[in-house]
Amino acid sequence: MVRWLTEPVPKGRVAAFRTLVYLFVALDLVVFTPWVRSHANTPGDLYEPLLVGRLLHLPTPGPLLVNGIFWALIVLALAAATGRAPRLLGWTVFLLYFEWMIIAMSYGKVDHDRVGLLVALAVLPTVGAARHGDQERTEAGGWALRVTQIAVICTYFLAALAKLRFGGIDWVTSSVLAQAIIRRGTALADLIAGVPGLLILAQFGIIAFELLSPLIFFVPARWRSAVVAFFYSFHVITFATITISFAPHLVAMASFLPLEKIKLFGYAYRARTKAVDAPP
Repeated sequence: MVRWLTEPVPKGRVAAFRTLVYLFVALDLVVFTPWVRSHANTPGDLYEPLLVGRLLHLPTPGPLLVNGIFWALIVLALAAATGRAPRLLGWTVFLLYFEWMIIAMSYGKVDHDRVGLLVALAVLPTVGAARHGDQERTEAGGWALRVTQIAVICTYFLAALAKLRFGGIDWVTSSVLAQAIIRRGTALADLIAGVPGLLILAQFGIIAFELLSPLIFFVPARWRSAVVAFFYSFHVITFATITISFAPHLVAMASFLPLEKIKLFGYAYRARTKAVDAPP
């Protein structure tokens, strides 16, 4: 089990994943969760902190706290994406983003698509230095990616358990997808809804997919990227039909991919190496 949890990976893969995660954090604040800033002016009596917020006695959000975290996160996440000061910047970004999520989710709605991203932010600082394109293998990096992968798969598996816990086995024959299409469906969803029995079949497929998702850890490595591509295709269809993106989850799921093979990251490594080796 220890060997599996700490299976070494190239440092270049960790560096690429780290850059992707921190760039997404900055993007998330301005594209996916800019609405969180509105809580700066939300009446304090509407703030019902999550359990962790109550345990840590975190302050009620106000203009100074919310706007301060917003601007600090953008600057520090972009800095962390460069790979410099990976521990100091990494831990700081994690703590700030963790508080940003507590503020976001303490007003009545808790999203479940950010578990993997939060775990990634928590473990990436433990790896230390890692450069793009570096093929040296690291057990610390392997552990960071592995626990992120576990969090990603738990998101699927626990979602299925929640469906069965609150909806029972009747969930698969219910009108859940039909209701979602009525609320936020696209033209493609309307076409699918017109096929008799297809939505019920899709609900059976969703439950099966989520319950069987842990099997990815037993798939031979040469086939794993194909399985991850199937996972991504599931979310493409979800967005194309009911406009739910799961963007942070998709970023965390990149922990399964050999990101060091992407040429863009290789170019970054070679450019940095030339700059370091260049004569004064």
